Amino acid sequence: MIRYNCFTASRRTVSLTLAASTLAIAVGTPAFAQDADAEPRSNEIVVTAQFREQKLQDTPLSITAVDAALLESRNQDDIKAVAAQAPSVTLTEQGGAYGASMSASIRGVGQNDFNPAYEPGVGMYIDDVYYPTLTGANFDLLDLERVEILRGPQGTLTGRNSIGGAIKLFSKKPGPKAEAFGEASYGSRNRVELRAGANLPISDNLFARFSAVHKSQEGYVDQVDYGCANPNNPEGIPAMMAAHPGSDDSCVVDKLGEQNYTGLRGAVRYEGSKLELMVIADYQKSDRTSSADVVSVTNNAQSNFICGKYCTYASWFLDGRGQTGDWNTGNRNVFEGWGVSGHADYEISDSLNLQSITAYRTYNNKWGSDDDFTPNPAIAAGGYNDLDFWFFSQELRLNGKVGDLVEYTLGGFYSDQKSTYYTIQDIRYGPYAGSPLQFVGNDPVNADTIAAFGTVIVRPTDSLTLTGGLRYTEEHKDYTFVRRRLDYSQGPVGGGVENLDGLVSVYDGNRVDWRVSADYRFNEQLLAYATVSTGFKGGGVTARPFYPAHATMGTFGPETVTSYELGLKTDLFDRRVRLNLSGFFNDYKNIQLGLSDCTAYGGIAAPCAVRANAGDGEIWGMEAELFAEPIDGLTIDGSLSLLDSKYTYLAAAVGTSVTLDDPIVSPTFQGSFGIQYQVDLGDTGSITPRFDVSYRDKQYVGHSLDSLSTDLRYLDAYTLGSARLTYRNANEDVEVSLEVTNLFDEYYTPTRFAAVYALSGTAYSTVGAPREWRVSVKKTF
Repeated sequence: MIRYNCFTASRRTVSLTLAASTLAIAVGTPAFAQDADAEPRSNEIVVTAQFREQKLQDTPLSITAVDAALLESRNQDDIKAVAAQAPSVTLTEQGGAYGASMSASIRGVGQNDFNPAYEPGVGMYIDDVYYPTLTGANFDLLDLERVEILRGPQGTLTGRNSIGGAIKLFSKKPGPKAEAFGEASYGSRNRVELRAGANLPISDNLFARFSAVHKSQEGYVDQVDYGCANPNNPEGIPAMMAAHPGSDDSCVVDKLGEQNYTGLRGAVRYEGSKLELMVIADYQKSDRTSSADVVSVTNNAQSNFICGKYCTYASWFLDGRGQTGDWNTGNRNVFEGWGVSGHADYEISDSLNLQSITAYRTYNNKWGSDDDFTPNPAIAAGGYNDLDFWFFSQELRLNGKVGDLVEYTLGGFYSDQKSTYYTIQDIRYGPYAGSPLQFVGNDPVNADTIAAFGTVIVRPTDSLTLTGGLRYTEEHKDYTFVRRRLDYSQGPVGGGVENLDGLVSVYDGNRVDWRVSADYRFNEQLLAYATVSTGFKGGGVTARPFYPAHATMGTFGPETVTSYELGLKTDLFDRRVRLNLSGFFNDYKNIQLGLSDCTAYGGIAAPCAVRANAGDGEIWGMEAELFAEPIDGLTIDGSLSLLDSKYTYLAAAVGTSVTLDDPIVSPTFQGSFGIQYQVDLGDTGSITPRFDVSYRDKQYVGHSLDSLSTDLRYLDAYTLGSARLTYRNANEDVEVSLEVTNLFDEYYTPTRFAAVYALSGTAYSTVGAPREWRVSVKKTF
């Protein structure tokens, strides 16, 4: 949990809201707080990143810790928004081709492909339960207590190996106090948001907590019927709908980028003298249009298909669907999932504690894809996708100590998961124009992991802490390829792709990782630390083979990082200023890259989509985070990161898709700034204005568009601002807020899909939401 002592009782609200923005960066290795049971100092943050309550400034890990009140004050209600205020962290909701998934990277190491054949580079956790995929990972922050973002390799103290870092969400636990809240919001484009929750004590040691959220909002990108809007078009594309003269949206079919989300969560907790038990269950469903994508780049032949800044002619129309029925879900993206977990914490003795976490999760995601993003059937590419997933995990941790000299954690982790990726693809651009590639895939993917890990912390003196950690992991993954005709019969599926049906690709591997560190507290104001640690992203198989050898030979091993870090954590000017600094160097090996030349996989160079360990590189950077309270009631927080990188080796088979001159990491610079001041109105209550701004440097996306311009290798940099004005009554049980997001009405594109540009002549980008306003009323009981 995050706990605080406020400077004065009258400023309790501001301290609770803002102290969490003291974002600690100093990276080291696990060290337990020497007096974790003591009452925290003024504005002290207490975290559980190492499974014990620890003062953040005593914890030599690179942690960004944010509590629920600060998330609300920043207008953040989903996990991707948190990245705007965390250095070196990039969380981006993916475009329509990837379903309900999100790309995630920390310090330039991550993953953006949702396919279950590949492993995430950033570990996601909900209440200490690992979430193993990018699909469904853009969590709504429902009834949340805090978020902890750990940068750098993780594994010696947590369930699953994470090469880039870990993002941990902690929900509020049921407790002995009866309380409830309700919140209603209305805003731009008919935005409606309802949130409610209640904590119910059942007996002296049994408690329950329930919460729910529903939010809906119209989209902001018009999906326009090309034939309707251009009745005499040169391509001869007919109208799919009749125009409505005099209407502003006479040819608009739908609105992309809408929201329609419902989430439920419940927990029951038993608290005994030695034993604590808790069961948590959650459910979520999203049924919305595809992401807000627009065609942003075309060659001359397709230039008519650029519709506008908030407009697209994409049709999601595929002729092949008639052969198997109405399987095309069009522009819809539907995600539904639920999970349950059991947590047991048993105090064996004063110096020994055993924890067990058992969890199960399942979901389904259905979405239509339009990869060329045009209405032209001559270059059409896309299909229907139906991804089923289930996951079971078990984790055990034994935390102990030997006097005041040694503390340790020993743990074991096991997980078993299965995905079934059903898809129907109709591809008819470029080389497939005369012989369309049309197939049904129904691929089962099995994966399991077993690991043992441990950490030992030794304190030779009151000021010096030495830490060592070790992890051993075994992994297995098998992928069975199903490639059938659209009527599900066996035989060639067109486009020269054949003989894949029934093939199985298998990956097995193991890995040892370690961490060593030392931290030294010079005085109450300054802690310094140094660490060396390793991590890896698991191996896998090539998910999109063209020929049998691509499937059977396309297995790849883990990519690895050895990370070196130095850092400082400071509390200055009577703890009015907290500044944390760190610098790191990552030796990045066996990077998993896509190949351009598949000659080594069956003798045919192209088409090629094999993934292999085909590169090495180096990543280095500096990070800073600040929290300041120069006068009572005024708080300032900020962060920045400066990163750079280079490839030191690339296999020849990578071709020109990646070169030694390309960056591994982007954006190079990220920064944020926030300021808030609470005006005390006495018996009337208080008013709190807040302003936030964040900047993201240009984003490297690759060479796909080099034939047009090398400038298109990058997405443009952008700056986002937000403002919020909050009134609270004197009892602080009623809150009314007016907020504006994207205050400067910036037009920005956080992602681009250009993978098929060479074949279709088009590339599309996801457009960020324009300026929006919202009014919220919240009541607590």
